[in-house]
Amino acid sequence: MSNTPTLTSLSTADLAEILFSCGLQESDHPSAEQVRKAIDDRFGACGGDRTACVAVVAQEAGDHPETYITRMRWALSTVSEAYRDLTAAA
Repeated sequence: MSNTPTLTSLSTADLAEILFSCGLQESDHPSAEQVRKAIDDRFGACGGDRTACVAVVAQEAGDHPETYITRMRWALSTVSEAYRDLTAAA
């Protein structure tokens, strides 16, 4: 049995970190389906290792602290909308 987390086992904050680390932007006005696909693709690109995505978040926070908070707020609210069933169960 694998210890690799699945997307359904991740929290809203975990999913927001994955979204933050992908190329999708608020200005793209992505649909819920586009958000879920971007997260799924990025998580797969990281080999199912959430920490690889967190490293990107940390790097971006250090490189662009002036935009970090705004982007993370967007990622959190966008994930909450795209995964309503997840946030309703929490």
